[in-house]
Amino acid sequence: MEWLLAPIDASRVHDVGWHLSWHARLMVAAWGFLVPVGILAARYFKVLPRQNWPHDCDSQVWWVIHRVMQYSAVVLMLIALWLIRTAPPFTITAGPHVYFGWIILALTVVQVAGGILRGSKGGPTDLDLRGDHFDMTGRRVVFERVHKIAGYVALGLSAAAILSGMWQANAPIWMWIVLPLWWCVLGVCFAVLQRRGMAIDTYQAIWGPNPNLPGNQRKPIGFGVRQSRSEAGE
Repeated sequence: MEWLLAPIDASRVHDVGWHLSWHARLMVAAWGFLVPVGILAARYFKVLPRQNWPHDCDSQVWWVIHRVMQYSAVVLMLIALWLIRTAPPFTITAGPHVYFGWIILALTVVQVAGGILRGSKGGPTDLDLRGDHFDMTGRRVVFERVHKIAGYVALGLSAAAILSGMWQANAPIWMWIVLPLWWCVLGVCFAVLQRRGMAIDTYQAIWGPNPNLPGNQRKPIGFGVRQSRSEAGE
């Protein structure tokens, strides 16, 4: 236990103060847990294992989880940003962690703005048949490409930000064990769910594989996303 609680670098003291310690905890909770779980839900649970798809479409489970997780992460991130901006100046040192943090913050702004500007839904499940998503307008296509790319880039950078922050704070050894193990668990979940073909195209998850629908006349957006080719006429 004494070894686990010891800082990773024995030549330095692990004493970061109240502001930095809570900044770190909130950022790890946001980017180490909430964001990856939200991405996992959005990628692999658009169609649930026991859902009678395509007879039953447009399950909202993934959307609720994704939205709650990501917006909760944004709230924690804003609080953590306030903590670091109000911390005593001598406790903050420049380095890779700072640069990673500002890039991730910029990508977060892009994600939130994209979610607000993504356009209308439309389709049989909406009040109006016409909609950016149902028609897969240029606006919707740009949103999906930017949203997915920026999300995965931010997730990758968050690991670098967390690790560089832990090194800068001289975090205890147990953190260097627990976090990589958690990331390994997430990696296994992604690999297993991907192998099972659960990364289903959002469009088909909502409206089914009818080949006459606008979104089924184009390839799905995103790497490894599955579309029902036989029923979509591809």
